[in-house]
Amino acid sequence: MEHHHGRLTGADIGAELGRRATLLHFSTAFCQPCRATRRTLAEVAALVDGVTHVEVDAESQLGLVRALEVERTPTVLVLDAAGTVVRRAAGAPRKADVIAALGAAMS
Repeated sequence: MEHHHGRLTGADIGAELGRRATLLHFSTAFCQPCRATRRTLAEVAALVDGVTHVEVDAESQLGLVRALEVERTPTVLVLDAAGTVVRRAAGAPRKADVIAALGAAMS
């Protein structure tokens, strides 16, 4: 996961930011790995207090996709409490990697 600078608000992503961190998941309707990613992120959000999982349909949010340079789905961005992008990963992440990235976002 690489670092990326920029801050997002709830208005940008169309949902409330998590109190401690937000897992922002870009997906498309026909993306097979997006389903597994959705499950993984929902499980992690349920496990970790103060973390919200927000899924964004890449095709309907092209402005956001371009602004964040999302090139494929799934892409997952980890935002800290302030909405700063602290980690990003293209492809379906493993649960352990998501939890590790959240640890970094919340420290």
